[in-house]
Amino acid sequence: MTLVGGATLATSVIAGASRSASVVNAPCATSGLVEWMNTQGNGAAGTIYYTLQFTNLSGHACTLRGYPGVSGVSLGGAQLGSAAARSSTTPVRTITIGRGKTATATLGITDIGALSPSQCHPTTAAGFRIYAPNQTAPKLIPFPFAACAKSGINYLTVQAVR
Repeated sequence: MTLVGGATLATSVIAGASRSASVVNAPCATSGLVEWMNTQGNGAAGTIYYTLQFTNLSGHACTLRGYPGVSGVSLGGAQLGSAAARSSTTPVRTITIGRGKTATATLGITDIGALSPSQCHPTTAAGFRIYAPNQTAPKLIPFPFAACAKSGINYLTVQAVR
């Protein structure tokens, strides 16, 4: 009888671990993330790099994989120019974010002063529209910066989450 009870207990523990693993591996939903940007940028070769932050406030661990979608937006929310180009500097891998923990991605903003005004159509963006990797609901991050209104020039670059 004790052996059977012990076997039942072991099965329950294993089943519980399996359920926990599936929750841990669930993709992070936009509704459970706070998306923000560290405004302490670092410049290099005509580009200033900032860190996008994805803080998990969903109450359970979740995962992100790949690149966030990023575009500059006007005060009215219209996209300015092309969306951020993906940089392969950071390898793509699945990142598990615990409750209250943060994953990051690097965002580069090109100094548009070095670009042809006729190709860029310089303007001031009110901020960014950010999509967490593999999500379809965006969040807006206010941050005025010099942007290109015309599509075709990649004045923004983004790396995979880490």
